[in-house]
Amino acid sequence: MLADLDSFDVAILAILQTDNLTPQREIAERVHLSPAAVQRRIQRLKDSGVIAANTAVLNPEAMGLPLTIFMHVQLVNELDALTAGFRARVAAEAAVQQCYNVTGESDYLLIVAAADMQEYQALTHRLFDGDQNIQRFNTSISLGVLKRSLHLPLPDASTSGNGQDAGVRR
Repeated sequence: MLADLDSFDVAILAILQTDNLTPQREIAERVHLSPAAVQRRIQRLKDSGVIAANTAVLNPEAMGLPLTIFMHVQLVNELDALTAGFRARVAAEAAVQQCYNVTGESDYLLIVAAADMQEYQALTHRLFDGDQNIQRFNTSISLGVLKRSLHLPLPDASTSGNGQDAGVRR
């Protein structure tokens, strides 16, 4: 479901995706709205779930976590009762940056940040040891980063919303 965004919303989101600490006064100047209108729009975007979180994106290398590891996990059975323990361990594990339930040969794809191979091995023990529902896991280690982003593509501001002039909702 695409949120009902007009060109002002898209412009605000583009600014916030680049720098979430941009003062609302500056956003207002850049998108040609009042600071109060920007504040209302940002609150509406939060309330509707378009803005999911306000967070700092940390540099893994600067934090001493130079290894980015991709783990493909294959389960014996995907029944909720059999996967609950695995899902809980993954959710609680700080080293797991992202986890996706995927199609294909694997059931889950985990993206992990680690300081070194010893830390990674300890992680695999915490996640998998003793879980009879883990059939196998395969690991790929990133050799370099071409792109790392949490930015989502935004709709073209001229075609956003319901086709009305963006100035209607201020």
